[in-house]
Amino acid sequence: MTIAVTPVATHRGETVHEARLTSDSVALSLLSYGAVVRDWKVRDRTGTPRTVTLGFETFEPYPAHSRSFGVVAGRVANRIAEGRFTLDGERHALDRNEGRHHLHGGRAGFGQRLWAMAADGDTLHLTLTSADGDMGYPGRVAVTVDVTLADATVTFDMTAVPDRPTPVALAQHSYYALGGPTAEHVLMVDADRITATDRDNIPTGTLAAVAGTPLDFRTPRRVGDVPIDNNFCLNGRDRPAVAGAPAVTLEGEAMRLSLTTDRPGVQVYNAANMPPIPVPGLDGVRYGPFAGIALEAQDWPDAVNHPTFPSVIATPERPYRQTTRITITPR
Repeated sequence: MTIAVTPVATHRGETVHEARLTSDSVALSLLSYGAVVRDWKVRDRTGTPRTVTLGFETFEPYPAHSRSFGVVAGRVANRIAEGRFTLDGERHALDRNEGRHHLHGGRAGFGQRLWAMAADGDTLHLTLTSADGDMGYPGRVAVTVDVTLADATVTFDMTAVPDRPTPVALAQHSYYALGGPTAEHVLMVDADRITATDRDNIPTGTLAAVAGTPLDFRTPRRVGDVPIDNNFCLNGRDRPAVAGAPAVTLEGEAMRLSLTTDRPGVQVYNAANMPPIPVPGLDGVRYGPFAGIALEAQDWPDAVNHPTFPSVIATPERPYRQTTRITITPR
């Protein structure tokens, strides 16, 4: 595996770098803007590189046109109701960037920031410091995302160390298109329940069984063209990501994906309501509804407002950590 880092653009007076990680079967390109996975190519059975994620050929479209394509979302990924929470008796008001709610860390969340980028052996290090008060969050947080490529497997090791208790919950937010219509992709999610939500996609606090519903993907089946934007509560995810069966699998006409994670949830979003993107994406493809399927290993949304959900409060003594591994191979 090799890593090459080069400057590719300027954004608000700062240099945007791109790293290219390559193995015999995979070429992975990441930007320092948003820690974005810009392009992910995997050789198919004929040896031809096939694009398996959504993105753009250059940096320039990302600030205006990306729908969180490939970002690391944070300080807290997904939604926080009304953009507010209380911690240790202190009430905090966050940036509200989805109506009256907070999404993916706000308008200047981690997916819209410039990260420092450096290669060290077989690992790409992305680092970011989030100041006290950033988007309304308390405490300073030092964030590191280490990306490694081994054969066909990409590993995201994420750490966030705060100087005081604060919510942290990151998510790698790539959209996958594995050949053919996404409605025909075959999905498996090892989850008996989802976090039930209201019409704003805010958790109600109830866990709903998937049995007998269109969201039962415990055995592999066609995704279909019904809108999906749900947090699945993964079964038995209290063990390291290196152990056990995959949390999620996804198969298209050309490729098969396997995802393991130590997070308790995964958001599945099939982009049913994604508006058409006015500029071409990778390989000149025009993106719109159902262009790809996002698989976001994560903590449960709005956990800061639901004491019965797994905690997302990181402390200096108990930093945030996540390991998620994604393997994509030809079918």
